[in-house]
Amino acid sequence: MTACPTGIAHTYMAAEKLAQAAESRGIEMKVETQGSIGAENVLEDNDVKHADGIIVAADKDVDLSRFAGKRVLTVGVAEGIRHPEQLIERVLSAPVHTEGSSPTAPATGGGKERSLGYKALMNGVSYMIPFVVVGGLLIAISLSLGGHADPSGGLVIPKDSFWMDVNNIGVIGFTLMVPILSGYIAYAIGDRPALVPGMIGGWIANTGELYDSKAGAGFIGAIVTGFLAGYLVLWIKKVKVPKFAQPIMPIIVIPIVATTALGLFFIYVIGKPISWVFEHLTDWLSGMTGTSAILLGAMLGLMIAFDMGGPVNKTAFLFGAGLIATGNQTVMGMCAAAIPVMPLGQGLATLIRKRLYTEQERETGLASLFMGCFGISEGAIPFAAARPAQVIPANMLGGAVAGAIAGVAGVEDAVPHGGPIVAVLGAVSGVPMFFVAVVIGSVVTALTTVALVDLGERRRRGETGFGAGAAGLEPAPAGVTGGGGSGGAVVAQATVGGPAAAATAASSATAVADEAAEPEPSDAGGVSTEVLSGYLTDRTVKVSLEAGDKEAAIRELAELLARTGKVADVDELVACALRREAQGTTGLGEEIAIPHAKTDAVTEPVVGFARSAQGVEWGSLDGTKARLVFMIAVPEAAAGDEHLRILALLSRKLMDAGFRERLLAASDESALLGVLREVG
Repeated sequence: MTACPTGIAHTYMAAEKLAQAAESRGIEMKVETQGSIGAENVLEDNDVKHADGIIVAADKDVDLSRFAGKRVLTVGVAEGIRHPEQLIERVLSAPVHTEGSSPTAPATGGGKERSLGYKALMNGVSYMIPFVVVGGLLIAISLSLGGHADPSGGLVIPKDSFWMDVNNIGVIGFTLMVPILSGYIAYAIGDRPALVPGMIGGWIANTGELYDSKAGAGFIGAIVTGFLAGYLVLWIKKVKVPKFAQPIMPIIVIPIVATTALGLFFIYVIGKPISWVFEHLTDWLSGMTGTSAILLGAMLGLMIAFDMGGPVNKTAFLFGAGLIATGNQTVMGMCAAAIPVMPLGQGLATLIRKRLYTEQERETGLASLFMGCFGISEGAIPFAAARPAQVIPANMLGGAVAGAIAGVAGVEDAVPHGGPIVAVLGAVSGVPMFFVAVVIGSVVTALTTVALVDLGERRRRGETGFGAGAAGLEPAPAGVTGGGGSGGAVVAQATVGGPAAAATAASSATAVADEAAEPEPSDAGGVSTEVLSGYLTDRTVKVSLEAGDKEAAIRELAELLARTGKVADVDELVACALRREAQGTTGLGEEIAIPHAKTDAVTEPVVGFARSAQGVEWGSLDGTKARLVFMIAVPEAAAGDEHLRILALLSRKLMDAGFRERLLAASDESALLGVLREVG
């Protein structure tokens, strides 16, 4: 089995290399590819049954349960590209995979990977985002169209009204948000048996009443229960049980034991400190009411922004709400100004520096802006969960600024709610300064977030260099096989079989794109000047690449693509391509590199090619310098199967040594186009 984190180039290259090695030895092989465009040439039960062994070259966790009883060799994806012959020899003496062993292949070899913890966290965040967006927007819509200010009860929607039903649906989405985060963190670590304890643990964490707290632990508690559930399940799996009990372990025993143990541990061990923190923070705030307004406002803003629904946030909110009845509305005014800063600031950050965010994050940012206007601070939770070290400090700084300004200005809020909506509905006094506080706090949060995220990206780029394993156009959540706004997970599976195997290497290994990759007969009148559906033309081909390093080469290729008139911003295209390189090299080995970018800096898909005489150091898997460099750029709207198809076609065709030799031998642009026309 081979796997790269995105299911693009390395997936098909590894499959092709293994197939070529098998064919040269007269061995029948069937290859299943599960790239970003979906599973193709899927291995049937009969294929697995008659296979002599399974090769798994994976840089991510992949399910091995269907290979129980077969010899399984697990290595990194780079091994599938660099040493396919050795893998075929080694698989015949590989250990037999059993049902009681790990159900997934470890991410080993093939370049540097994100840690399992990071991938599990991103998996939870990716599944949580739709619940945040749907729940938050429905609540915001119901408040804006069906709510009104009521001094005795905040923003009120009439009971038994249509908008109350909409609000209730949104509340359900928000209620499920935290368990979903916890459950899918656990799932990414411990597979299906961890899903139930993760979700129930997240529900417990978010329900303070279960451990005598007025506020649940929120998303931070969900992260804790997710990791605890995942690793608890992994530990339980290692316990040896009688053979008759093995079938019921993953569906009955493990979920029940893990759920019970985790739930009781949270209620009796973790829950007590949370309740203690809530109570003592409330007492501490009560002692601060006589201090200066600027200090109290800053402290309330810090607390509101810290955990967005957790005990610290709820302490500040309930403290302000409780003082309304005493006639002190200034404390709630400070809270009200800080509440929308997190979602507004994070949404604004995605607009300020789009290149730092994935497409899914930018879409979430727009929803976050809308939620911020209605005082729904949870709109920022996906950003805080994905990048806590950068986002939470930025949120706290902006919240403190907003709270301090509101405190100095004496802003008052008569209802226990925050955000611009309360000012629009007339519940706030000192409206101009309220908006000044919100705007300044949001801008501070946005600018701080951008600076910290950019710094983190630069630091990571410096640490990993350009020799890391391939990553997608965007960071890919772990534990997800495909799909989503982020790059999907990738698995290419190669099964070495005996005479009974269903397909030969020559036919089955090229199941994805061979038809499109077959050379077409030359036209009588000469060679077409358009290649790859017209994306690569004589204007985007260069015989001699002048650049001596990767960054200069990417800029030179970007300027080459600009000849077509389809590049609106060369600098942004270069920046996007370099950001992709920072996630993992696009140097594929065999003297090949395929940098690519998904950005609105281009108006239409466009492909360029340049040849380097000396070669450019690209951090390739096999250590070779890149002499054949393709660059693919697609706009956001066109990013999908089309650019993945281009990558798949190129990756497979470039594994043909004769094709590479013809490219290196071509004397001019016309000759290069004649060779490139073989791609499709």
